[in-house]
This record gives sequence, C-alpha cells and structure tokens, in this order.
Amino acid sequence: MSIETNATIASFGGKLFKVAHNASTTKCKMNFNLYVPPQASRDPLIKVPLLIYLAGLTCTGDNGAEKGFFQRAASELGIAMLYPDTSPRGLKIQDEDKDWDFGTGAGFYVDATEDPWSEGYKMYSYITQELPDTVFKNFPEIDAGKVSITGHSMGGHGALTLFLKNPSKYKSVSAFAPIANPSACPWGQKAFSGYLGTDDKAKWADHDATELVKKWNGGKVEILIDVGTDDPFYVKKQLLPENFKRAADNVRTEASAPVAVQLRMQEGYDHSYFFISSFAEDHVRHAAKFLR
Repeated sequence: MSIETNATIASFGGKLFKVAHNASTTKCKMNFNLYVPPQASRDPLIKVPLLIYLAGLTCTGDNGAEKGFFQRAASELGIAMLYPDTSPRGLKIQDEDKDWDFGTGAGFYVDATEDPWSEGYKMYSYITQELPDTVFKNFPEIDAGKVSITGHSMGGHGALTLFLKNPSKYKSVSAFAPIANPSACPWGQKAFSGYLGTDDKAKWADHDATELVKKWNGGKVEILIDVGTDDPFYVKKQLLPENFKRAADNVRTEASAPVAVQLRMQEGYDHSYFFISSFAEDHVRHAAKFLR
C-alpha cells in the first residue's frame, strides 16, 4: 500500500497531492488526486471527512481536481476530496484503446467477469476497497468512518451504484448527469456486454442504479442529481435520470418514501466541466450535511 507522491500543489489553503501506487486489483500502476483541506494541518488530532468524486468517460483523476472547482467549498467545510482514475491503463489487452467509451478511460466501475477484461478491469473492487484502504493508511488525517461519494456521467453511475450496493460505506451520494439506467442505454449496453457478458442479465441489474434502487432497504436517503437541459447525451437518451427518479419514487417502506431524489434540470447547461463547476459547491454542501 505504499504510494509515490509526484506533486504537491497549494490550493485554497490546503494541499492537492498527485499520487501513484501499484494496485493489485487492477494489476497496474494507478494514479489519483487527493485534496487535503487546511483544517487537517491545524490540529494533528483532527480527522477530516472524505468526498470521493468519480469521473466520466475518457477522464482521469486530473479532470475533477483541476476543472471541477470542488476544492473551494471543500476547503471551507473541511472536507478532503479524492479523485480516482476511471480505468486500469496499459494492460496491453487487445482493443483496450480502440474505443473511447469502452476499455481505457471507461472502466464503468464494475468488476469485469468476461475475458480478457477480467484480468484487470476490477474498478468496483478498486474504488470500494483497495483505493480507500491505501488512502486511509497513508493519510491518517482522513476519517475512514466519514465518507461520501459523487460523480459525473459514467462516474455518476458509479457513485449511485456503489452507494446503493454499499450503504454502510458511504454517508451520502449525489451525481452530475449520471448514466442512471445503463441497461437501457447504448453506453451501458456496450459496457455491460463487454465486461459482464450477455448470458446473465442479472449481472447487469446488479450494476444498474435504476434496478438497484427498486430493492433499496437501507432507510431514508436524500440523493441530489443535476442534469443540464442542453446536455447532448441527455437528449440522446444516454442518461435516463427520469427512469431512476421514477423507480426511487415508487420505493416504499412502512408507508414512507425512504429514497428522496432531488432531480434538478439546469436550464441551458451541457455535459462539460463548465456545468460541473457551476454546481460543484452544491454537491460538496450536500455531502457535508451527512459528514458532520
């Protein structure tokens, strides 16, 4: 679990670390960005909570750290930010770099079961187990018991599914333009077919937020989702956030609705980091409510 720190950058009173480590789950060197707010250096007894941001297709851990504009609010509220990569890299799998929406930069936050991808495309295990364990071991100022998760596009899919599958790991979840029903959209169908196969669609449902929320029994949860009305991928039915909200609204436990989805359609916004950075503070503040 040793790490290599390649850069330390001052940001909003805290430090942004650019880090590499050898990951056993993905069988390659993985890079991540970690922002530690100023509160962590003021008192060695203070542990700060953590918000994980999962990026979308083609991205790395640099995108959110350098263009998402999360650090300003994270600095104010005393929250660390973790920005992982989106896939293994350099595994020399045939056609790994052929398509922008499958393979490199497109791990979809699942553990692949189909050859040859099952040899290293284990992003679910990496994000839920190996990466946080590495961070908590090497950055003891971060509180392992206070973790929330958010993400964009493919990363929004990852945030929603990881939260729904592991409610005890995360205090809250939110998403920017998530691929909210991947079994029903071209991006998800391509990824699930390649990584999980086509023989057992139950594997697909186990990584589809719209299907997972139908089985939610983890108690009341508040989920914030932002989507731009001018997002071309929303228009092309790649995101399907309404399907997720509809499924969540139908969940009932003891005559109450434990899954409250706030789906905000942001007029005129697209799928880019201009959109993400415009609402990043809202998502940090959403997480902060549950990380106290």
